[in-house]
Amino acid sequence: MSRFWSPFVNDLVPYVPGEQPKLDNLIKLNTNENPYGPSPRVVEAIRAQLDDSLRLYPAPNADQLKDTIASYYGVTAAEVFVGNGSDEVLAHIFHALFQHGKPVLMPDISYSFYPVYCGLYGIEAQTLPLAEDFSIRPADYRGENGGIIFPNPNAPTGMLMPLAGIEQILQANPDSVVVVDEAYIDFGGETAIALVNRYPNLLVTQTLSKSRSLAGLRVGLAVGHADLIEALERVKNSFNSYPLDRLAIVGAVAAFEDQAYFQQTCQAVINSRDALSQGLQERGFQVLPSAANFVLARHGERDADELAAGLRAQKVIVRHFRAPRIEQFLRITVGTPEQNQALLRALDALL
Repeated sequence: MSRFWSPFVNDLVPYVPGEQPKLDNLIKLNTNENPYGPSPRVVEAIRAQLDDSLRLYPAPNADQLKDTIASYYGVTAAEVFVGNGSDEVLAHIFHALFQHGKPVLMPDISYSFYPVYCGLYGIEAQTLPLAEDFSIRPADYRGENGGIIFPNPNAPTGMLMPLAGIEQILQANPDSVVVVDEAYIDFGGETAIALVNRYPNLLVTQTLSKSRSLAGLRVGLAVGHADLIEALERVKNSFNSYPLDRLAIVGAVAAFEDQAYFQQTCQAVINSRDALSQGLQERGFQVLPSAANFVLARHGERDADELAAGLRAQKVIVRHFRAPRIEQFLRITVGTPEQNQALLRALDALL
């Protein structure tokens, strides 16, 4: 049926999400889902909305959620944008802020959706190689460009750039939008939202999928200067006036309000990440320093593809990227202590 397609569709290379296998008794450590459920207050808030009001459209601007986020981060509601998962927010960013006829700069090892958006919107992607230790070099991000984007912590490396490095990039690019994708920031980093009021070219995106255990609800956000937010709102309201449903809005608000549960579960993941990293190192793995809810690790003597297949045979699923420079690494989501121990036992059987 391709003769009915718009011509550009033939050239698209879509993003491939992590596998969601339907197997029983599976230890699933491949898509960076939080091993702990959402706050009980989230479930209560959603249940309270399960009534006749579902016949009504949700609030198109999600003002309740924007006000909650603004209060949480000490910004104004005019500096907050929300969308149906951070992937949708990022799509609007590429559409609204990166189409200047110039290349968008990004790391060569990074979130693989970025070049997909470039293909969708006809933007040139210019990848800059990570350093030998897999860190982002701020000094590389200068010169003429149509925008800059990178995750912090980076994915799939998990490595964190300090705020001083982000400021270095911002100061070198005053005429370009710099997007910091903070999907994993709550597991050991300091958010760049603190810099928004000093740099009008900074836009910070986050998701509730990871640290707030709401991957199934699809809520993402961006914080930046009101001028940047207005551009996103104009695109959003030309695309989908109601991206967040009633359940998502009240569930997200409740997630931000339950600070104690959020801190408790984040700390549990951090503790498990440290223990998992040590266990992997004891078994001959090099583990990159991670500030995320996953680790990127390679074994000194065993092939990554064989290890991934061997783990799968024992019903443990991890992510293997067959990409240059990281083809011998496995990305392993941090699970519960019990899941992590099961992973290490499976590796012992293989090694």
